[in-house]
Amino acid sequence: MQTTIFYRLAWAALVLTFVVVVLGAYVRLSHAGLGCPDWPGCYGRLLDVPDRADQIAVANAAYPQRPVEPAKAWKEMIHRYCAGSLGLLVLALAVLAWRNRRQPDQPVALPLALLGLILFQSLLGMWTVTWQLKPLVVMAHLLGGLTTLGLLAWLVLGQRQGGSAGVASENRALRHYALLGLVLLAGQIALGGWTSANYAALACPDFPTCQSQWWPPMDFREAFTPWRGLGRSYEGGVLANDARVAIHVMHRIAALVVAAYLSWLAWRLVAATRDPTLRRAGGAVAVLLLIQLGLGIANVVLHLPLPVAVAHTGGAALLLLSLVTINHLLQSEPTA
Repeated sequence: MQTTIFYRLAWAALVLTFVVVVLGAYVRLSHAGLGCPDWPGCYGRLLDVPDRADQIAVANAAYPQRPVEPAKAWKEMIHRYCAGSLGLLVLALAVLAWRNRRQPDQPVALPLALLGLILFQSLLGMWTVTWQLKPLVVMAHLLGGLTTLGLLAWLVLGQRQGGSAGVASENRALRHYALLGLVLLAGQIALGGWTSANYAALACPDFPTCQSQWWPPMDFREAFTPWRGLGRSYEGGVLANDARVAIHVMHRIAALVVAAYLSWLAWRLVAATRDPTLRRAGGAVAVLLLIQLGLGIANVVLHLPLPVAVAHTGGAALLLLSLVTINHLLQSEPTA
């Protein structure tokens, strides 16, 4: 019974993490990342935001550098409420895991690691605000959210006892290929986060060329300088055009490399394996990859419409889940 409750909570945390990741993208892309200039409250308020005239006047006096915009403030606070609820769920998972640690089928290390990761994510969320959207922190916050998603997926998949003999023997050589695919995808997600955090998504407004050139002027040194100090706002970006173009072009090139590799991996899983679960997972990767590429191109040619841009983050999360699932299947040992 306790194990059933544990995995139900894990499933709930997994779904909520996906919501938090997509909602975070929505907040960032709708320019509401600094909708609340303080943390964890919003203009000093924890349960609501200033929306009456008298409340707004008090808030503006306290934070004259950041006038109240109630719509943006509510977006940010709703994201925080969801993230806080996720933190409570992960805390409950860690407590249950520790209480049931003597049960042979109870995972302990992973729930405790997730709790530590959530605490670090809270720090990154605070620094995102107090360090005024510093790109390195924004990118790390995105990666932390997706790492949480992947680890929760691994935890949920662990409820599946054992694996198939076909996965463990016939496809043993695929383990390294699948792991490399996961690493490449993580690198591309990091590059996408860096692109978004530096407001470089529209540095190339045309496709497949960039500013009507195949290789426009680019400043790679400035583009990938990770630390530029504190005390300045990064809202809207601080990089010159050539640096933003360099980031955007590198994101495109990496997308081609990752897409080629994941296409090959999907083909191997679908055409060269006999395990039906792996074949379905490979098909899912192929479909999600096509959708993700389409969304990326649409972001450029349609000039970053909010629904498409948010869906692009959601697509990355779903691709990550599919690769985590494949890796878990390939790591499973056969039942006795």
